[in-house]
Amino acid sequence: MVGDADGKGCTSLGADARCPDGARRIDAAGLTVAPGFVDIHCHFRDPGFTYKEDLHTGALCAAAGGFTTVVCMANTSPAMDSPELVREFASKAAAEKIEVLTVGAITRGLAGKELVDMKALLDAGAVGFSDDGKPLMDAGLVLRAMRTAREAMVPLSFHEEDPSLIAANGVNATSPHIAEDVLVARDIELALATGAKVNIQHLSSAASVDLLRQGKRRGASVFAEVAPHHFSLTEDALRRFGSDAKMNPPLRTEEDRQALIEGLADGTIDCIATDHAPHAVHEKDVALEKAMSGILGLETAFALAVTHLVAPGRLTLSELVRKMSLNPARLYGFDRGALAKGKRADIVVFDPNEEWTVSGTLSKSNNSPFIGSRLKGKVKYTVSGGEIVYEG
Repeated sequence: MVGDADGKGCTSLGADARCPDGARRIDAAGLTVAPGFVDIHCHFRDPGFTYKEDLHTGALCAAAGGFTTVVCMANTSPAMDSPELVREFASKAAAEKIEVLTVGAITRGLAGKELVDMKALLDAGAVGFSDDGKPLMDAGLVLRAMRTAREAMVPLSFHEEDPSLIAANGVNATSPHIAEDVLVARDIELALATGAKVNIQHLSSAASVDLLRQGKRRGASVFAEVAPHHFSLTEDALRRFGSDAKMNPPLRTEEDRQALIEGLADGTIDCIATDHAPHAVHEKDVALEKAMSGILGLETAFALAVTHLVAPGRLTLSELVRKMSLNPARLYGFDRGALAKGKRADIVVFDPNEEWTVSGTLSKSNNSPFIGSRLKGKVKYTVSGGEIVYEG
């Protein structure tokens, strides 16, 4: 199929695609060939926290998970709120073998007070905007951000947790779903008023799924992503895995988990996004209330989705691929997520039936409750721009 001795190969698809002499052929008999996955929510911690992850190790994790395009969040240090930082990120990311992109921050310093110069950040290479990790509490500022993003025709992604309703984050009992629901409701109304394209990040609440469903019926250009940990685990996992199962928003009840799965099945939830969030051992191996929130996600996302969505019959394999490739690409306007003549050769080859045990990670961190788990669905090859970037 693609790839020579150096991994190089056909850079686009079609019978007349140019391939170098001696291009390697992949025997995909018995396997499934699909568009490379697109992750619209990950944290590579670069710049500022590269002891947890960096662009290179993050890209390796992504390739191992079948992802050929990823969008990093802006909560770096310094925050991704200036054209200079965005250009520096893009220059560094260009060295990676998959497509590593970034959003810009919505507000300067993620402080929730002053909007960034969105046009300048877009011109520098930002693909959208998010203050992920920092909920925006000023509704007037959110309204202005939506109007600006609507004119620029780019999405805004929102972390929906009202801190005034949270006693302690990362735990369902002290970070209740109402904290998510009130901001989801607000931003659906603002999306209706402005016509902005809005993405609700890491949806976790049954009530928020219903709000989203109603908002879509009313004509809001509102989308949502769900992370694999939220449709795979419940709050009970905290007792089993401790801080490795702590994240924002928290794992919730079985009722919430089933509502998320139903939202994926009926099309209310558009995308599966990993929220890959590495943390060092010293940030997790502490008392639960002091531990950082977040877990790894890129290398296990596909298998968790096969195990918990496809194998039980809640999604077809085709529907799953759509939520991990085409839908995320369409949300951001990327020309990705499809296998067609002339398209960039971004491909994942997988065995949906192979069972395997998660034995480790390519990340600098290891904060995953899924290490040691037996899962179904194995990525065998990832091809980015015609180059084999992962072989499992």
